[in-house]
Amino acid sequence: MSDLHLETHSSYDDFQFQNGASYLALVGDIGHVANEQLFKFLEHQIQRYLIVFFVFGNHEPYHMSLQSAKKKMRAFEAKMEQARVSSSRVGRFVFLDQTRYDISDTHTVLGCTLFSHVTPEQEFSVESRVVDFKDILHWTVEDHNLAHESDLKWLNAEVSRIAKEEPQRQIFIFSHHCPSMDSRCMSRRHKHSDVTSAFMTDLSSEECWTSMAVKAWAFGHTHYNCHFTDETGKVVLANQKGYLMFPQKSFDAGKVFQLGN
Repeated sequence: MSDLHLETHSSYDDFQFQNGASYLALVGDIGHVANEQLFKFLEHQIQRYLIVFFVFGNHEPYHMSLQSAKKKMRAFEAKMEQARVSSSRVGRFVFLDQTRYDISDTHTVLGCTLFSHVTPEQEFSVESRVVDFKDILHWTVEDHNLAHESDLKWLNAEVSRIAKEEPQRQIFIFSHHCPSMDSRCMSRRHKHSDVTSAFMTDLSSEECWTSMAVKAWAFGHTHYNCHFTDETGKVVLANQKGYLMFPQKSFDAGKVFQLGN
């Protein structure tokens, strides 16, 4: 699930959901790293699941620099690993920041934020209208695009290497930003928006998208939910809650997706 936006009206303590699986994937825009309540929420989930996968969205670093927010999250990850070693009641917390995690000998998770590629035509509209460039300290469209290039390069390299060297593996990718311009991934009313490139990027020609080794891709950010199988045979899904006052009716807090065949 993603885009819980627990920072909205400070609902960190109020959002509750049933545990119906062993693993929980939180695919960005869960809350603000600057707010300690986010970590209390995460600690609670780590006690409920064997593994909690966590991807940064664009909201996590608000009121901080991206680097500072990542440093704080990595410190939390280390703290939770120490707690897990000393207590069987604590699950594993995995911060997915260009991170590979092997669930088994045949199942691999790859995760990163995958900031979008802002096009030159939309740069002015994006920079002036998208609050990321005001609320993330020292953050520019150039930084945003460089982060996209870095994540995409990493994803392509990892998928290529795994497909060649470990062909038995099935890959599952978690990103916050949307990796496709497929009409099934977006609301019709946003199709011709002049800030679309702040939310989604067409990766249809990239190896991380076309590889048959990739079996599923989950994303967030668009506040639009979907679940379909594309032409390569992989499942593309989004399960996004949205803001407290404008929730997505199709969000399913109990949604379970089975990894693998």
